[in-house]
Amino acid sequence: MNKGLHEECGVFGIFSPNTTDVASITYAALYALQHRGQESCGIVVNDRGIFSHHKDLGLVHEVFSKRVLDNLGYGNISIGHVRYSTTGNSNRANAQPLVVRHVKGPMAIAHNGNLVNAHILREKYELMGGIFQSTNDTEVISYAITEQRLRQGSIEEAVEHAMYDLKGAYSLVIMSPQKLIAARDPNGFRPLCMGSFPDGTVVFSSESCALDSIGADFVRDLEPGEIVVADKDGVRSITRHCGRASTMCVFEYVYFARPDSVIQGCSVHHARLRAGELLWKEHPVEADIVVGVPDSGIDAALGLSHASGIPYGVGFIKNRYVGRTFIQPSQSQRTNSVKIKLNVIKEAVRGKRVILVDDSIVRGTTSARIVSILREAGAKEIHFRISCPPFTNPCYFGTDIDSRENLIACKMSVPEICREIGADSLGYLSLEGVRSIADTADCGFCTGCFTGEYPIDVPKEMPKDKFESKIQ
Repeated sequence: MNKGLHEECGVFGIFSPNTTDVASITYAALYALQHRGQESCGIVVNDRGIFSHHKDLGLVHEVFSKRVLDNLGYGNISIGHVRYSTTGNSNRANAQPLVVRHVKGPMAIAHNGNLVNAHILREKYELMGGIFQSTNDTEVISYAITEQRLRQGSIEEAVEHAMYDLKGAYSLVIMSPQKLIAARDPNGFRPLCMGSFPDGTVVFSSESCALDSIGADFVRDLEPGEIVVADKDGVRSITRHCGRASTMCVFEYVYFARPDSVIQGCSVHHARLRAGELLWKEHPVEADIVVGVPDSGIDAALGLSHASGIPYGVGFIKNRYVGRTFIQPSQSQRTNSVKIKLNVIKEAVRGKRVILVDDSIVRGTTSARIVSILREAGAKEIHFRISCPPFTNPCYFGTDIDSRENLIACKMSVPEICREIGADSLGYLSLEGVRSIADTADCGFCTGCFTGEYPIDVPKEMPKDKFESKIQ
């Protein structure tokens, strides 16, 4: 982990009243959700109860060639997944969706989020004779649903009863031979929305941008705790787990979601512009140019520029063909990757007082390098502005920030961080500010990574490799 804010997983599901090329539609949707996970991806297609699936490590266009999509064939139901590992090793066994076959028939499942009690549930199923093939939370969820499926009369009843045992963050798409089911945890930690086509086709997606990419109409966001079932009889909702106050991860607005998505009625782009406006109100400074760190700092930088009247400038060119900084195995390689990935437009910053805007500082190493290359390009002053508060606590719900020892804000004060990264000044958006960036969103937020106060009980310690490190 270097920059540290790793994307979430992305899920997609489609139910069509007719047999059609659901694999290609799912492929296009996953392409739009690629920002949520670049480690692995997969698609499962249901053709009259027969499941065909393909998954592997890599980006969507790498894993799914035309030949692979043709081999998946046509069907009327499909689910897909893009993954970044917040739990579980990076290997093909942990790629999703998972396909499970039991006496009541096959089931496929894709999941975004993290359970806080996955290790407890896994031990329970292992003691019952369960054999796990992966080290991710999703297989635990599949066991919980399968256990209930053997007792309940339908797959949706099984999901409903399994949710009593699942604690934490989960947005799910689940496929049975006849049905597509979407479910969101009672706190609504992760987004999940529903769309439709004129012919009655129903889709579910982590973000609305995927609906746009396939030409589907946005219908609504699922409520926290809601289960929605799509089958030949139409669409119906189960709300037994609804009613709890929403506490969605605020970083969906700050960083994770694509700017063209709309979540809980609020444009992500608008929320980031507002973050920049609030940053200026809280941390004004005399400057000549506002620059955003591509891509996560650009919208907030535009908002700050608009609020301050200081011109926005393109200060960096991003090489979009270089590997992501945090997957480099050594610090020296990470440092070189930052230099290769971002190149400064010297004419834009030379001799100028620069306000540099980014979404976060985790360890500080990438931020220090970005400040350094701006200095080398001739920037006169560098005033760093961050569109969230300092990270001081781990996240248990799917963001890959899992140890206080990796967080620079746990070791240093803001002035000390400023000196460490080499900036002339440093300002973070306040907790009150970040809670108000999505001012039209009909939901509350989880801000536990800033405050240490979580919406639900969390374990005292839960390492990222909670399954891999288990004593045998």
